[in-house]
This record gives sequence, structure tokens and C-alpha cells, in this order.
Amino acid sequence: MPQKPDYGIDAPGVIRNLLVIGPALIISGVFFPAIHLGGVTVRWGQSVFWAGGFCVAEGILMLLYAKWGKFRHRDRMLNMVPWRGDEQVLDVGTGRGLLLIGAARRLTSGRGTGIDVWSAKDLSGNSLARTQTNVEVEGVKEKVTLKSEDARKLSFPDASFDVVLSNLCIHNIPDAEGRAQACREIARVLKPGGTALVSDFIKTGFYQKIFAASGLKVSRTGMNLLSFPPLRVIKAEKP
Repeated sequence: MPQKPDYGIDAPGVIRNLLVIGPALIISGVFFPAIHLGGVTVRWGQSVFWAGGFCVAEGILMLLYAKWGKFRHRDRMLNMVPWRGDEQVLDVGTGRGLLLIGAARRLTSGRGTGIDVWSAKDLSGNSLARTQTNVEVEGVKEKVTLKSEDARKLSFPDASFDVVLSNLCIHNIPDAEGRAQACREIARVLKPGGTALVSDFIKTGFYQKIFAASGLKVSRTGMNLLSFPPLRVIKAEKP
């Protein structure tokens, strides 16, 4: 068993593409500063230097978030909950357990449950087995349950959880109705007096609308500029 947890790289395919395409564009600009098409001259070098530099910068910022920034963002989210220690917690799209394990460390008699469909496209090495390894390495095995489950159809009874967490998950659902259903499911399994925290970089206004329509009291933070892409957190409380 590894001595340290491994929480993977978010959107590894996107980062790879940015860090391949960016340098390729810059190199092409060095070798072909201008392209002549008939009587037209295209200043290729000037154009692709900016585009290539932008791709490289985005790739590096995403990598920095994956290795360091997401831990700060996790703590920012968890600090929004006034923990007692006896909460029942659900992490929707738990990935390799970053939020779930962070929450479990704040529990005494409570318990955390993490669900995911374990897509390696969204997180490198994403699998139930690797998440279980992180749970064991972090010493929270007795407080955590992992399940393979779709956010759009949760198996839990109504009002099962005091806290529901989700980060960079719901936008991966391909259709609007599916995203809406995931939000409605979060509202359904939340206990009266409970809190849901959903973080994402897009569609947060849509989530806010669905939670409000489900009877939750909703607020939204500003962008976290220390994450990349910049993330907002929806806080939805059930009366």
C-alpha cells in the first residue's frame, strides 16, 4: 500500500492536449513566421505565439490546481459547514475521495458515503479500488462507505444526509435534464436543516435555480480565483 494518498489529475486529457498543442503552435510559429497564400501573406508566427502561449498557460494552471489548488478549495468548502461530528455526509462524484476524506476527518460518530461512476476521463486513475486505497491510507476506513452509483438516481431514502458535497461533477452529465435531476436528487436526500455544497466552474446559476425550485434556501459564492478554472460554490440549505 502506498504511504501517501494520490488524488489524481483532474481532466487529464484536457491538460495533455493543452500542453501538446501549445508548444506545437509555438514551434510552428518559429519555423513558419509567415505563410504566403497566393498574393496574401499570413503572419502565422504572431498569431500562433499568443494562441500557443495561452494553451500552455492554461495547461500549467490546471496542473497546479490538480496538484495543490484543489486541496485549498476543498478546505474552503468544508469550512462552510458548522461541523458537529455526528453528521451523515454524502459526496456526489467523489472521484478519488478528496472531499469525502476531508469531511470524514471532521467526523466523530458520523459517517461519510462517496458515490461515483468512476470515469477516468474526468480524473486520472479514477476507480473505486484506488479511492478505497486513499481511504485506508488516510486512516478513515471505519468512517467511509463507497458505492458505484449515478448522481441522477440515488438509492438512498429521502432525508438521509445532513451534508451533501459535490465538486466538479454535475457539469459532466451531458444533458440539462440529467443535471437538473442530479440537483433534485441532492435536494431529496438532504435532511431538513441540512446543507448541500456544490462547486463547479460552469452552470452554477442553473444549479441554483433547480435547488431553489426544490424548496432550498440558496446562495452562491464569488469565483475562487486561486482555483483553475475559477470555481463557485452553491450553498443550498433545506428548511
